[in-house]
Amino acid sequence: MQPTLVILAAGMASRYGSMKQTESFGPGGETIMDYSIYDAIRAGFKKVVFIIREDFAENFKAIFEPKLKGKIETAYVFQSLTAFVGDRKVPAERAKPWGTGQAVLCLKGTVNEPFAVINADDFYGADAFVKAYDFLQNKCNAKEYAVVAYHLVNTLSENGSVSRGVLSTGSNNEMQGVTEHTKVFREGDKIVFEEGDRKGELSSNTQVSMNFFCFDANFIDLCESLFGQFLDANLDSPKAEFLMPYVADRFIKDGHGVIDVITTDAKWFGVTYKEDAPVVKASIDAQVKSGAYPPSLWS
Repeated sequence: MQPTLVILAAGMASRYGSMKQTESFGPGGETIMDYSIYDAIRAGFKKVVFIIREDFAENFKAIFEPKLKGKIETAYVFQSLTAFVGDRKVPAERAKPWGTGQAVLCLKGTVNEPFAVINADDFYGADAFVKAYDFLQNKCNAKEYAVVAYHLVNTLSENGSVSRGVLSTGSNNEMQGVTEHTKVFREGDKIVFEEGDRKGELSSNTQVSMNFFCFDANFIDLCESLFGQFLDANLDSPKAEFLMPYVADRFIKDGHGVIDVITTDAKWFGVTYKEDAPVVKASIDAQVKSGAYPPSLWS
């Protein structure tokens, strides 16, 4: 089956302060998502599924449907606070949905083929999509997934600390686990992390996950089986999140299969902070100037 690209676009952009998923960054008014979709099409993807908020659907479709028509098949699923919660009563203080793991679960019934999943507000680079498509076409199965890994030095923001999932790997370059560092930043010529009172240094070539995974469709069922357990343990925790990397980690630890680590030398950039926007625009302008992308993607 032809693999599908899934884009996580239901986030509320709390740190950024606006709907960065649809902000224009390219010279032709392109969003970061436009570049991901463009790269995915060049790599071979024929379908994209957007995970969005239902109340944003009309505006979202008005932005993307005209320019993508005839270029790639599109579909939409909606993530909500109550999706797959069952008869559990969600506390009133819970303000937003349950995280990326629940978002993937919302694909149930829509995606039945191998798929790549990415964040809407991350620029991943063409090489990542080529490698992901090749894996999904030739290796992905119910017992073998993949994560696209970036060198830490290629993923930092100049405007504040970032959260990064540091990958640990085995002898066959398979993922063994993810260590989440919630505060990673440059300090002089070093890259450091802070966890409470603890501070440590990370190598510039440390492999990190930027939430670019390749899954078989059975991963959606695994999300479903673990989401109920998560809710039973965390229903009354207003900020608890059921995250996709957690489910991937359980896939490994519970003996379901392996997750290959596919390394790319591409430079990631994104808009964690409002101050990142000019840097992203300049980076895209440089890519256009180099000939990597046309000045207007869809014309």
